[in-house]
Amino acid sequence: MSKKLAAKASLIQLPPVRPATVAESSPSPVTSAPAETATAPAVSVASTAAPALPEARPKTAPGSMAVFMASQSAAVKEAEELRLKLRAFDGAVPMKALDPRRIRPSRWANRHADALADKAYEELRADIAASGTNVQPICVRALAAGTDPNADYELVFGHRRHRACLELGLPVQAIIADIDDKGLFEAMERENRARKNLSAWEQGMMYRRALDSGLYASQRKLAESVGVDLSLISKSLALARLPDSVIEAFPSPLDVQFRWAQPLSEVLQRDPEGLVARAKELRAAKAVLSAKQVLEVLLGQSQKPLNRSTPVPERRIGRAGQGAVLTGEADGRVTLRFDAGVLTEARQAALLAWLQGHLDSE
Repeated sequence: MSKKLAAKASLIQLPPVRPATVAESSPSPVTSAPAETATAPAVSVASTAAPALPEARPKTAPGSMAVFMASQSAAVKEAEELRLKLRAFDGAVPMKALDPRRIRPSRWANRHADALADKAYEELRADIAASGTNVQPICVRALAAGTDPNADYELVFGHRRHRACLELGLPVQAIIADIDDKGLFEAMERENRARKNLSAWEQGMMYRRALDSGLYASQRKLAESVGVDLSLISKSLALARLPDSVIEAFPSPLDVQFRWAQPLSEVLQRDPEGLVARAKELRAAKAVLSAKQVLEVLLGQSQKPLNRSTPVPERRIGRAGQGAVLTGEADGRVTLRFDAGVLTEARQAALLAWLQGHLDSE
């Protein structure tokens, strides 16, 4: 062997080899040493196996890496199994049962009280009562510490479900979202349109608050953000900016329709004092009129409804099943029909006493 090869060979370190025991070196019993090994160094065979030497560790980089990878294989396999299990929950959003008393409405809340007195709300409330909680969660965002001593969360959407749980004294299932003001407004707007459409006036008030607070720079920016036609934004805002006395002349703000925005706005510009005066007269007369009849009076197109000579549709007072229905007839008669169970003996006596007192005074 050349000197260069000998030098390289001296650098290679092989792991020590554990000497084989008798049982490992020969499967048959050893009786005597072979004759040809007589000149070799004598080896005494003990009756018990020699103690095992420590297992050798690789001293080269590739060997160490192989040992490391082998030791990690179990952990890698477990991590992969967990990853596959968690894949089934991709996109899932955690829910939490919250105390509805610790949740405050959003400052852009747009539901009028009349929206919580219709048949649809009563059915929703009954479903939640039967289930023990709301099956469809509401969405809230956490308030910064110290923001409101009476609340920990602010509603993003689900005002009707929250109100029902609050009235029933039940915990409300909620998704807690990390969302800013614009995100809150847009999520609320989309949810309302997807579930129970807001009335024209409610929608206008929502858009008005967003613009007045500086959330959006213009009507166009607002329309682009919420994905609503600009003309609808304009009509909604026109209704929301009508004088309060004009809105109060209607049986309910929920009765005001989008298509009435233009004629009412034109009259407001042309004759603001006359419009307000007619609205106040309607309210003072307490006439039982339909929303369309009120519109005709406000626009100066008709004075007939003021003398109640035209029959009007039914008008509900109070919640469905817990109130009454008022109906005006063409001959001037008015009928008040109470829901079953509402007019108890005590209430009937009080109502009769009130009527007698008012009729006698006239």
